[in-house]
Amino acid sequence: FQGRRITIKRLTFMRCVESDPSEELSMDPHITEWLNLAIRWVHMITGVAWIGASFYFVWLENHLDRRNPRDGLSGDLWAIHGGGIYHLEKYKLAPPKMPEQLHWFKWEAYATWLTGIALLSVVYYLNAELYLIAPGSGLSPAAAIGIGIAALVAGWVIYDLLCDSPLGKQPALLGVVLFVLIIGAAWGLSQVFSGRGAFIHVGAIIGTIMVGNVFRVIMPAQRALVAAIEAGKEPDPALPAKGLLRSRHNNYFTLPVLFIMISNHFPSTYGHEANWAILAGLAVLSVLVRHYFNTRHESQKFAWTLPVAGLGMICLAFVAAPKQPATNASAESAQITMQQVQKIVTDRCTSCHSATPSSNMFTSAPGGVMLDNADQIKTMAPQIYSQAVASKAMPLGNMTQMTQQERDLLGAWINQNTPQH
Repeated sequence: FQGRRITIKRLTFMRCVESDPSEELSMDPHITEWLNLAIRWVHMITGVAWIGASFYFVWLENHLDRRNPRDGLSGDLWAIHGGGIYHLEKYKLAPPKMPEQLHWFKWEAYATWLTGIALLSVVYYLNAELYLIAPGSGLSPAAAIGIGIAALVAGWVIYDLLCDSPLGKQPALLGVVLFVLIIGAAWGLSQVFSGRGAFIHVGAIIGTIMVGNVFRVIMPAQRALVAAIEAGKEPDPALPAKGLLRSRHNNYFTLPVLFIMISNHFPSTYGHEANWAILAGLAVLSVLVRHYFNTRHESQKFAWTLPVAGLGMICLAFVAAPKQPATNASAESAQITMQQVQKIVTDRCTSCHSATPSSNMFTSAPGGVMLDNADQIKTMAPQIYSQAVASKAMPLGNMTQMTQQERDLLGAWINQNTPQH
């Protein structure tokens, strides 16, 4: 039940009536699969490069030896890696003369954001009814896409204004305010978008803030620093300090974003009725872990964050565990037959989850999950319960219009036949 391949244009799914084949125009699913793969692969490569550089430079900053530094330096570091010994030095502002070769770190960030937006567009905007819009919300695809884009723009504008306000001089308080606003956005988006759509847009908001920091603050500060040195002027220390604050924000944003990138594999998070709260909990745990690694060079006073994060994950797993949904009395008391279950699965699920999918979205069963016969349905019963009964994450966008009565019957049958559930 975890289909993730896409069509390149929004599909119209006909309900209980035959559709006109001429109206079901879509790109070959094999092509769309490889388009998705290509963009996702580049996004992952550039993201690893960006996040890796961010983590390394924060680590480097935190491990500088600041005892009796040479004139003009704020510290240095000796390191060994790959069979070689390195000596790195950081200037308080800049060297008296600029070196001929100066390496800049920016394209990793830009490429990650551009491929991320491309992936967001291909998966969620070109298939808004399927992946983005919450079933029954009444939103049109154009309205949903407009809300998504507006959320990205508003996220950056509000963040930038807060950082430049007096609140920016109180980093801890600013962090709390930003966290509350981001979780507020998660709650608001979850009211109109599917759980997956809400999660990915929170990630896109954070990603836009991060690349905005690079493009609008960090890079201009670095250019001003270089220009001042080349002109023989005293660099303004305020600009690098501002860039360092934004760089710190990017560092703490990374782990929540990484979770959001993989969250579509875990319907117990995005499919939960309090998905925004689960996202908030995971974000807090991620920040705690990041803070430990940012500070462990000084002491182990934040070592407690690691067991707390582990315990927090256990608690979230308990909270997000599938609950027994309310079912009607007839479904609970009646003995559900395999024939009834198989009819529901055939009508609502096997257009995708079949050895020969009839949906023009897929050339093979998503995730390798096939539900063509009774044995396959019995084997996948726990996954069916989790995805179609407890979280209602499937069918995607409820494109086959599975009814609540059908979900009740599936749940009752699974409960009757798997007592350990």
